[in-house]
Amino acid sequence: MLRYFLFLLLLASTAHAAPPDFYNVRTYGAKGDSATLDTDAINRAIAAAAGAGGGTVLLPAGRYRSYSIRLRSHVALYLDQGAILLAATPAGNIGYDAPEPAANDQYQDFGHSHWHNSLIWGENLVDISILGPGTIYGQGLTREGPHQAPVGNKAIALKLCRNVILRDFTIRQGGHFALLATGVDNLTIDNLKLDTNRDGLDIDCCHHVRISNCTVNSPWDDAICLKSSYALGYARATENVTITNCQVSGFDRGTLLAGTYQRREADLVPDHEGPTGRIKCGT
Repeated sequence: MLRYFLFLLLLASTAHAAPPDFYNVRTYGAKGDSATLDTDAINRAIAAAAGAGGGTVLLPAGRYRSYSIRLRSHVALYLDQGAILLAATPAGNIGYDAPEPAANDQYQDFGHSHWHNSLIWGENLVDISILGPGTIYGQGLTREGPHQAPVGNKAIALKLCRNVILRDFTIRQGGHFALLATGVDNLTIDNLKLDTNRDGLDIDCCHHVRISNCTVNSPWDDAICLKSSYALGYARATENVTITNCQVSGFDRGTLLAGTYQRREADLVPDHEGPTGRIKCGT
């Protein structure tokens, strides 16, 4: 009787076992030793998850040097406790994906109109997430622009994506933008810790955005910025955004007015040369 009971228990446990939808980047060749370049291994794991219809790509504890990581639909990237995704410094002609062509660079920052030249990027995707208590460290990213390949200037860049969750991780030194989200709908940003060297969270032409429980220190630019630029090549408003329980600090030096860039604050520029600690509406 006991043997029969144990058999039924085993059968029940296997019948309800979770599907094998975790893809450990180490299985795909990542070393996480802070010396090896793990870009290809991480992208292989993402491709495997996407090819199976979706899943979670796991970065266990370690230091993973990488260039551009290309997100895919229905895939979550999970940074485990002790995992550091390290933006590698370009070497020669090897580095980040090239910025895509854009016609708007004259009238807004170079970084606003390009997404591929980033540590993590996604375009025209649905149901994507970046989660976990780990860290994204952008030490190899530049905070300036414009730069062509192989230079990267953003930690995370998303364009025309839907159903996105960013939760629980830390970003240090995120480049020009720690996050640039353009034309992204149904975006949840929760419990992020940013200590970055230019913009923190830039929400551009997005609908239905929830930002909560975040700490953003951006001592040289905007902490959280809501805007509606022409980066998509057409006008699209940013709508239905809530920001709750966030602590921000920031600083801004200059803006763009009628095709001219003011390096010193002019009378028409509402900012001042000093800390602003702000959530900003505008470009």
